Amino acid sequence: MSELILQSLFSGLLTGGSYALIALGLALVFGTMKIINLAHGELVLLAAYIAYMSESWLKINPVLAIPLALLVVCSTSAIVYFLVSKIKRDRELNSLLLTYGIGIVLTNAILLIWKSDIHSTANTWFQQPLVLGSLYSMNSELVFFAVSLVLMLGGWWWLARSWYGRAVRAVASNRDAARLMGVNPQWTELISFMVSGVLATFAGVALYSSSVIQPALGNSLTVKAFIITVLAGAGSIPGVLVGAVLLGVVESLTVTLYSSALQELTGMLLFLLVLFVMPNGLFGLNRRRG
Repeated sequence: MSELILQSLFSGLLTGGSYALIALGLALVFGTMKIINLAHGELVLLAAYIAYMSESWLKINPVLAIPLALLVVCSTSAIVYFLVSKIKRDRELNSLLLTYGIGIVLTNAILLIWKSDIHSTANTWFQQPLVLGSLYSMNSELVFFAVSLVLMLGGWWWLARSWYGRAVRAVASNRDAARLMGVNPQWTELISFMVSGVLATFAGVALYSSSVIQPALGNSLTVKAFIITVLAGAGSIPGVLVGAVLLGVVESLTVTLYSSALQELTGMLLFLLVLFVMPNGLFGLNRRRG
C-alpha cells in the first residue's frame, strides 16, 4: 500500500508539472493585466494540433513543430489582445465574455480542420516507460516536468529582472504612473499576451507528446489553468507550480484511494476550499514580492 501511495504522489508531482506549464500563460496575463483569458486552453490545444499535423503530415518529430506552432499561436494571441484592447468599459467582465466567445470559435475551427478524432503521438520514445527505483513514469512526463521548471524560472527572471518584465508589473500596478515614466501600456500588454502565447505553444506541444488530444479538451484546460491561478494567487509564478503540484497530487491520490470518477470533483473542492479560506491564494498579494 505504501508503494502504491508513493507512486501516486510521484505521478501527482509529474501531473502537477504539466498543469503548471499549461496554467503559466493564463496566470501571467491574469496577474499583470487582471484579464482572464478564457481562450487560453484553446491556444494550448491549437499548438498541440499543429504538433499532430507536423507529425502526421510532414513525418517529423513533434518537438520540431515548435517554430510553426509559435508563429500560429502567437499570431492568434496577438489578435486576441487586439480585440480585448478595444474594450473601454468594464474591461474585466467584457474581456471574460469576449475570450469565452473566441475560445468557442477556436474549438470549432479545430473541429473543421482536424475533425473530432482523438489523437496521440506515434513517437515511441515519448511513450516508453522509465523506471526510477520503484517509481514508474513515461519519458514524456519527465520531459514535460523539466520543461515546466525551466520555463517557470525563465518567466520569473523575465518579470523580476528584465526591463519589459518590470514594465509589465508597473502597468499592472498603476497604468497612469507607468505611462508618466515612459512605459507604453498598450505595447507592454501586447508583449504580455505574446509571452503567454509562447508558453501556450510549449505547453501544447508537450501535451500532445505525453497525452491524447481532442477538440473538446480546450475548455477543460482553461478550467484547470484557472483553478491553479486562483490557488497560486495573482502574479505569483512560484505559486503556480505549488498550486499545480497540489492539484495534481490531490487528484492522483483520489484516483488511487477512491475512484477516478471523483477526480474532477476533488479538484473543484480544493479550489473552493482555498477560495474561502485564503481569497488571495497560497501566494497572493500579501506575500508577493516583485
